[in-house]
Amino acid sequence: MIPFVCLSIGIMLGLTVKNERFFIYSDKASTLALILLMLVIGLGIGLDKSIMDNFINIGVNCVIIAISAIAFSVFFTFIIEKTILPLDKIVFFLSENNIQLNDLNKENKKKSNLVWIMPTSIIAGLISGILLRAVILSSYTDSFFTVALIVLYICVGISQGANKEVLSYFKLVGFKVVLIPTAILLGSLIGGIVSGLILNLPLYISATSAAGMSFYSLTGAYMTQQYGVEIGTYGFIVNVMREFFTILMMPLLIKVSPGAPIAGGAAGNMDTMLAPITKFVGINLSLVTLLTGVILTFAVPLILPVVSLFFQ
Repeated sequence: MIPFVCLSIGIMLGLTVKNERFFIYSDKASTLALILLMLVIGLGIGLDKSIMDNFINIGVNCVIIAISAIAFSVFFTFIIEKTILPLDKIVFFLSENNIQLNDLNKENKKKSNLVWIMPTSIIAGLISGILLRAVILSSYTDSFFTVALIVLYICVGISQGANKEVLSYFKLVGFKVVLIPTAILLGSLIGGIVSGLILNLPLYISATSAAGMSFYSLTGAYMTQQYGVEIGTYGFIVNVMREFFTILMMPLLIKVSPGAPIAGGAAGNMDTMLAPITKFVGINLSLVTLLTGVILTFAVPLILPVVSLFFQ
């Protein structure tokens, strides 16, 4: 119940509070909570000798899940593009009306420092856990983890509630654009299921981690809370790797279709992936990229509990 309660509180705050400083402090609190979460997750991995002994095997599994989620997301997005929603028509409409992301939402153009802060935090926690294994008990980290998780969920809810302008964006490009994130979600779930069957992993691990759709901090935190540190590692690594492989394969993805890079970026299109993907798909599709990221970022906290319960 923690995700739903905290998200509801955050959304109500985001909708009702008008003070700009409140959102600045909320953003800072979210960053601090993320850093604490990554430190605690890394610490938990380092403290658990059984996880460290199987870390290479876990890493290989995560690579397969991430690539599978990207591949199926691209496949279903490609079908949508070729049948119901040709992106070239949206490009023509936006260019004809001189509508660009730069004019509508300049804040989302900035690149997030979390790209390097998050991996650094988890590595620092990992090394600390290995070095201090004889001193620190894993139970000591639970209270810090819970507090950070609650703060993170509330801050995510605040950012969602504050995103009122999204509806006006929908009117510009048409509500059919929802089909793209729907295709990405479907592809991610099928990719998680298929990779789970290939790897002989429980589907609640592979499908839930794939359902994170590059929202690595929240997915890792949720799966750690639900299933423990070892399984939580999947949620984090799979979605970090999804962003990594999307960037790596961008020249190939853009040859498939304009929507393919957008499909790979998934929820990350709202922030860290927006700038690199825009460079490939063009400025006139940056609005579609942003909307896709916003929709999936809204959806991930609600989807994770449903997927994990369904496959458990």
